Amino acid sequence: MDLDTVRTFVAAADAGQFQEAAAELAVTQQAVSKRIAALERDLGVRLFTRTPRGAELTIDGQAFLPHARELLRVAERAVSSVRAGRRPLRVDVIASRTAQSALMRGFHRAHPEIDLDVVMLFDVETAVAAIRSGTIDASFRAVAMPGRPLPEDIESVRVLDEPLQLLTGPAHALAGARSVTVAQLAGHRIWMPGIVPGTEWAAYYDDLVAEFGLTIEATGPNFGSDALLDTIADTPALATFMSEQTRLVWPAGHGLRRIPVTDPTPVYPHSLLWHRDNPHPALPTLRAHLATTATGHDAAGTWAPGWVIPR
Repeated sequence: MDLDTVRTFVAAADAGQFQEAAAELAVTQQAVSKRIAALERDLGVRLFTRTPRGAELTIDGQAFLPHARELLRVAERAVSSVRAGRRPLRVDVIASRTAQSALMRGFHRAHPEIDLDVVMLFDVETAVAAIRSGTIDASFRAVAMPGRPLPEDIESVRVLDEPLQLLTGPAHALAGARSVTVAQLAGHRIWMPGIVPGTEWAAYYDDLVAEFGLTIEATGPNFGSDALLDTIADTPALATFMSEQTRLVWPAGHGLRRIPVTDPTPVYPHSLLWHRDNPHPALPTLRAHLATTATGHDAAGTWAPGWVIPR
């Protein structure tokens, strides 16, 4: 159904005259008559009867009028949902307890006037497809994975290198250490059931294992962070990696330890991705904010995979 004909019908119904409706719509009276006739043909009913005073709605016209108004309201909401500056900035943060989420909370505190939609997509390919389709405006990812360069229309900027820490239970052999070197982790079982083959974080840990000869086990189902913490607390032979800014709360009785890793410190690289032609006015504000809060990259004493885009 053509919305111009619906809009013309509503204008004519409100005015009671085709001539006044034509003036309101800035078209000719003949154009109004043609649009109304076209709408009547589509619906198969008469909507108006001509009277000496103008045009009056028929019974069918009266029945159609509230639905016509709703059609126009829905159309306006649809346009507003994608109009630059009228819809929230949509950003993918992977998970709610991660550093990316913390970065967006900081942005929201700095710019509370900007409406945000925070979403959580699974992997970099899903995120890039959503950026290219306009479903989201930006995503935080580790880029670019080996053999999977970013498309030419996707821009990126590195915004945070987040140190990894070792998380152990109270009975683990390293639980009393104030810090541990990467070399000291050799021979210890590091359990990370959340690693999914083919994802950017799987590529990261594959390189970490290859570089330092670590033992990372991704066996068993991933029942979430609570189950992971319970297992680490109860199993002296297991530890896990935890990003420095990951926000987790565990019972006091667990006695878990977060231990810095050094010589070198493995850092997980977070980059912001967006489409180069994205017109959302809040996107440059987000990039500018992240530029002021970004930490140094490839700092001395840190390690990141060679495939990570340095800028």
